[in-house]
Amino acid sequence: MKDVQLDPVQRPTLTDDQWSRLLAFGEPLDVAPGDYLFRSGDPDYDLILIEEGEVEIVRDSLGWVEEVVIAKMGPRSFAGELGLLNGQSPFLSCRATEPGRIRRVDYAALRRIMAEDDELSDIILHALWARREGLRHGPASLTLKLVGPKSNRDFMFLRRFAERLDLVHTAVELEPGSLGHLDDHGITVDDLPVAFLQGEPMLRATPGMVAERLGLSYQPHGDEIVDLVVVGGGPAGLAAAIYGASEGLSTVLLDSVAPGGQAAATSRIENFLGFPFGVSGGSLIGQASLQALKFGVRVYAPCEAVALTPVGDNLDITLSDGRVIRSRTAIVTSGAAYRRLDLDRWDDFEGAGIFYAATPLELRQVMDSPVVVVGGANSAGQAALYLSASGCPVRLVVRGDDLGTRMSSYLVDRLQEDPHVEVLTRSRVVGLDGGTSLERVRIDRVGEVEARGLFCFIGAEPATTWLTALDRDDDGFLRTGTDVAIQTLEQWQRVGREPLPFETSTPRVFAAGDVRRGSMKRVAAAVGEGSSAVASVHRALAG
Repeated sequence: MKDVQLDPVQRPTLTDDQWSRLLAFGEPLDVAPGDYLFRSGDPDYDLILIEEGEVEIVRDSLGWVEEVVIAKMGPRSFAGELGLLNGQSPFLSCRATEPGRIRRVDYAALRRIMAEDDELSDIILHALWARREGLRHGPASLTLKLVGPKSNRDFMFLRRFAERLDLVHTAVELEPGSLGHLDDHGITVDDLPVAFLQGEPMLRATPGMVAERLGLSYQPHGDEIVDLVVVGGGPAGLAAAIYGASEGLSTVLLDSVAPGGQAAATSRIENFLGFPFGVSGGSLIGQASLQALKFGVRVYAPCEAVALTPVGDNLDITLSDGRVIRSRTAIVTSGAAYRRLDLDRWDDFEGAGIFYAATPLELRQVMDSPVVVVGGANSAGQAALYLSASGCPVRLVVRGDDLGTRMSSYLVDRLQEDPHVEVLTRSRVVGLDGGTSLERVRIDRVGEVEARGLFCFIGAEPATTWLTALDRDDDGFLRTGTDVAIQTLEQWQRVGREPLPFETSTPRVFAAGDVRRGSMKRVAAAVGEGSSAVASVHRALAG
């Protein structure tokens, strides 16, 4: 295959001064033809600066396909990819093709570049991001190949994980009961979904299994104590992590699925500052995630926190696999879990016709087919418009009398004008039917209708059941600041102050976004709360 030619963004031309400054961060090494500078699957790797000679970037042989040279790079260029910033194992290899001299920039030195030299930081970040985008549809995408039945819940979870973490991958949908070419590998239907990593099959693959193999799961670093752990990767959590890391705090961000939260499931956000033509939740979260990596946030997903325990002046955050992160402070931005309708066969169709998001991933499952959207707030209205614009006839089922009670007027107007959206007020979904995936929905006012998908936007419950020691209201939302109940204030006498803004009933534990009592439940408000909570973190640490 012909080598991919890197464009000027992927292979930037550096001035003498820029190149000289960059070389100062690297350790020199002479190399011979055939020497590997990093190999796919290594636990970690360095940014490689090529002073003399040439290197090639290679997608290794995967068993059923031969090795492919992706690109060749000569003097005054650097080899590496976006995974350098978040600890992902390399999925490509780099080897010398002629005698030469390189310099290795390890992770610590790369972080110094990103923190100390704005000009080099921007050049490197643009190049690494552009390379990730360029690799997405080429031969490199076979290094992570996901295979599973169409409309299968576990396969859907696996794909959502890969897409939200922006992993270079290929997804192959199989018809129900079919194995395609997997028969050649001795794989059965019960083994699905399968993830092929560097050609090796991982049977009954889950996001956690793939993350562990890619180096994206949390690994303790000795007796390390970090400054801040943010639990939840939605807009509030990303904002908190970005502000914390940019202001010098060693910051860890955890999410039980992948960064994004409910915002990533929103097809179009039209009232976010600075986007007059709207922005998809996926795009907004993607840029925020890149920004987090730029500032050195360590992002781990899927990584579920199950307990938070004060230990002296620190906090222990226990993960579902038993690992423990010790931190000086924590911000809980765990958001809320989607509410479900109490209907027979709901579990059967969840992920196989029942969805809690309307993004391109879900759209592929229902393309041009009739769908039902349930809910009366903005998220339901945005989903209905997105699905309609993408070719799906939509029935919007609203329990209340007036669509404008909980939905912004601009959405109400557009829904009423859309000929492909039928709004059914004073209505409820009362039944589900189908084979291996959803085929029909029963609505009390109109009876049974064809529906390839049911999109459920009826609110969410705060994800706080793991925080039993924190003061919560009757609905489970966390009390913060002056809202903390009086009976929990005795412990504050020991620290000599009252709870700070966004601080919970436990000192140095803060909350922001949807999980907090009194929050506005809007993306812009969540971003504001997350960043504002960091100001209180600094005050707590200073005290």
